[in-house]
Formats: sequence, structure tokens, C-alpha cells
Amino acid sequence: MSLLKVSGLGKSFGGVRAVDGINFELPAGELLALIGPNGAGKSTTFNMVNGQLKADSGSIKLGNHELVGLPPRSIWKLGVGRTFQIAETFASLTAIENVQMALLSADSKLLSTWRRASAYKRDEAMDLLDQVGMAAQADRPCSVLAYGDVKRVELAIAIANNPKLLLMDEPTAGMAPKERNDLMALTKKLVIERGMAVLFTEHSMDVVFAYADRMIVLARGRLIAEGKPLELRDHPKVQEVYFGTGKTFEKKAVKEPA
Repeated sequence: MSLLKVSGLGKSFGGVRAVDGINFELPAGELLALIGPNGAGKSTTFNMVNGQLKADSGSIKLGNHELVGLPPRSIWKLGVGRTFQIAETFASLTAIENVQMALLSADSKLLSTWRRASAYKRDEAMDLLDQVGMAAQADRPCSVLAYGDVKRVELAIAIANNPKLLLMDEPTAGMAPKERNDLMALTKKLVIERGMAVLFTEHSMDVVFAYADRMIVLARGRLIAEGKPLELRDHPKVQEVYFGTGKTFEKKAVKEPA
């Protein structure tokens, strides 16, 4: 049974069909890459799954829960975590305090308690940092950490709510090749250990081919290909829209004169 099931998903902006009736499924324990050229509908699809945009049509189901129409925090509470293209942490707080703030939020205590974050579930926060290889730097402010390490802290924050599904928007943007590989290898490890699913957008095809279990390719709001990365590398439509000519769909057949 799939953890995430997207059916007939559609979204328009001012008469322009940004996402046009796409369908895909994502089981637990899998990394699914969502790729396509600029303007393909990746960000719109991503933002509909996490509730930042409301779909005009279609369904997004997480298990038995319909997500369309729910606000982002309700979707987060159902078990959908997220990381961002530009890492979102509190620069003035230490790595462990950032994770403790996430644990406070997960327990819905940000507004009901005035205790400092540093006094809240330190052992649990340290365990989360250990899972992402950041325990040794737990008490360093995020402002002094290398960018790759900040992305690891962000990952610890994202899994603080024990998500079933993790959405990662361009997770390796701005990172050096070794940092990219280390972060995605870590993500793959967490997927296996926690049994969660990951849906991610990514421009680096090296990352997609190395770490995605499957990928789906969008072009002009339509899903044009789906399958294992190596199977799609030579797919003619994928070659056209992503790697080569820039043409989106096959040319219409021209009728020869009678």
C-alpha cells in the first residue's frame, strides 16, 4: 500500500494550467525524485502536497487522510516534514537548541511554556543530532557552522516530528559535491532506518541517479515519464524536455496531401 497517493492533481494560475491532472504514488521506504525543467510544475506540485497551495482539482492522500484543503500545520501534524532549498534554522541558536525548538513545536508547547528551549528534551534532541552526525557540534551556534552542517541540523529538525513523509526542496542546492553526496547518503540511511518516504526536487542529475529509487518527470504541468532513474535516462521525452532539445512533446503528425 502506498503512503502517498496523488490522483488527478490540477492547479491553474490566471488561466495557465501549471499542473494538469498528474498521478503518482510513493510507498514507505522509497526516495522519489520529482524533476523537470523550469516551469514544469515541480514547485506547484510540491507546495500542494504540503498545503501551501490548495489544489483546484484532484486528491492527495497520506494513508487514509485527504490532504487537499488542510493547512500546512495540520499536514505537518499528520506526519509530513519538510526541508527547504535555503536551510531554515535560527542562526543565533545552537544546533541542539534548534532541534529542541522543533521538539517543543512537535509537542505543541511553544505557546504554553516559557522555559528556555535548552531545558527541553535535551537527550532526545542530542539523539536526533547524533542520527545526522552532528552530536559533536551540538552546542555551536548555527551561524558558525559550515553550510553542509547547517543542512544536517535542518534534517534533524525535520525528523523531530517523526514524519512518515519527508519533502525535500532542492536539498543539495549550494553544496559542494562531497557535501551533496554525504547529505543524500544520510537521507537514504534515515529512510531505511525509519521506514519513511522522501519526495524531493533536485536539479543535480548526479544526485538523482545515485540516490533516487524512482523518479517522475514533469513538463508543462504534465507527468511525461515515471520509473527508475537509469531506465529513464534514455527515454526520448525525458531527453527532449530535460537533457536536450527543449521540446516538450512529440510533434503532431502532419497529414500528407491526398
